[in-house]
Amino acid sequence: MRAIVSVIGKDTFGILAKVSAVCFKNRANVVDVNQSILQEMFVMVMMLDISDDGCDFSTLKNELEALGGEIGMKISIMHEDIFNSMHRI
Repeated sequence: MRAIVSVIGKDTFGILAKVSAVCFKNRANVVDVNQSILQEMFVMVMMLDISDDGCDFSTLKNELEALGGEIGMKISIMHEDIFNSMHRI
């Protein structure tokens, strides 16, 4: 199973490293990353493989949201199925 993570906020040093560290800690493998900086705003979308038996989605979600609060960014995660349903034309 895969999940989509979005990160939005003011650009600062080490955002990708901090988000990736939380993913690694929770056994979520980063499959793809797309990021850009729009003026001073950082925008990133990550696709994670969360099929490892050691990956607990709820824990990962809580830790990513907590990290967002610590670094002043909005971090959200959703299962790929939900993401696809929301963006179906």
